[in-house]
Amino acid sequence: MDVLIVDDEGNIRRMLRALLESEGYSVREAGTGGEGLEAAQREQPEVVLLDLMLPDMSGLDVLSRLAEAAPGVPVVMMSGRATLSDAVEATRRGAFHFIEKPLTPEAVLITLRGAMEISRARDLTRALTAEIGPEAELVGTTPSMKRVRELVRKVAPTDARILLTGESGTGKELAAAAIHGLSARSAGPFIRVNSAAIPRDLVESEMFGHEKGSFTGATERRRGRFELAHGGTLFLDEVADLGEEAQSKLLRVLEGGVVERVGGSGPISVDVRVIAATNRDLRAEVRAGRFREDLLFRLEVLPIRMPPLRERQEDIPLLVEHALQRLRKRQGMRPPRFSREALDALQGYAWPGNVRELMNVVERLAILVAGPEVQPGDVAAVLPRTDLSPPSGPAYEDEDTRGLRERLDAYERELISGALHAAGGNVAEAGRRLQTDRANLYRRMRRLGIRD
Repeated sequence: MDVLIVDDEGNIRRMLRALLESEGYSVREAGTGGEGLEAAQREQPEVVLLDLMLPDMSGLDVLSRLAEAAPGVPVVMMSGRATLSDAVEATRRGAFHFIEKPLTPEAVLITLRGAMEISRARDLTRALTAEIGPEAELVGTTPSMKRVRELVRKVAPTDARILLTGESGTGKELAAAAIHGLSARSAGPFIRVNSAAIPRDLVESEMFGHEKGSFTGATERRRGRFELAHGGTLFLDEVADLGEEAQSKLLRVLEGGVVERVGGSGPISVDVRVIAATNRDLRAEVRAGRFREDLLFRLEVLPIRMPPLRERQEDIPLLVEHALQRLRKRQGMRPPRFSREALDALQGYAWPGNVRELMNVVERLAILVAGPEVQPGDVAAVLPRTDLSPPSGPAYEDEDTRGLRERLDAYERELISGALHAAGGNVAEAGRRLQTDRANLYRRMRRLGIRD
């Protein structure tokens, strides 16, 4: 977490260094604009804190030249004598935020965390693109995955809105990142919003930002996710979990291209491509009165369905090899091979958690197996025994007339109930046992009628 401070006042630099280093940041300093530009080009920091008034040149000029010296790095402007026109000009030239002196620790840290989020999103996109291209994570040779990659290549160059559908763990975020990486916006930010993880009373603040003092706890102005994604892509994950008011505001943003912060006095133009995702049937949500039909029409310009792993089990050997390559590259591991019989065992499992669950299982086996090769017994030790044995029980008997969806729901209900019982009713612990986050588990419990 590298921060470059460009300010001609030594006491300001020392104060900021002490504050940021106490929070775990690595700090570099520069006393002039020229020194700042050289340091930015040499160090490539994650964020720059830049004073407006410098002895050798204007901070605004430094801001413009930073686009070449350190492209994509968020810049936070600082000044004790700034005018409104200065702030507007700084924003026009690409500044992430403008904070006034005298600086307060809260204002600096809150702004810096938001800038770091932008920086990390940029680095994540670059890392994904570096792995053989933006589509590197969309692994598979089955017809369904070939179709997904074909659609991704077709829709990426456009600015059309896309709705990604599919069960949890099927790779919707990877597809969204691939679309961003193949688009003309690839140099801009890729910002993810997990709608299910944001408390209902904070959705508007998170999405659209807020002004200082607009509600209890709003101690500083905050830019929302739409503003953070300006010039890039906003990925709205689990969009079905947005409440009625947030849906209405989202619709207005999509129609007009402007946002208004909570407590704000005017609209703010944003240039954002929106990619939404859900694991629910939005048309059924519309019929149930939980989702706006006009919003669905706005989001579903180009739909892409991500297939569950059980529909493409022929891809499992490729996915396993991809996971092993990633462990070698990112963690420096020398993982064991998977025997043909071990791969057969993996292909005999239902994978309710889809590709995400498979990746976790492969990593677990790579860590636990000491020998050179993973055997079927190793696989059996980390997967539920019922999924490695021939199907049995009333849910699978030939005379059972229930459809696939009902059978899968019954199986999922049994898994979740068992995990809750083992966890003593603690939903967070049950989520850890099932290798899923609490928000996703709550959604599944509501759908299946399971009470916590």
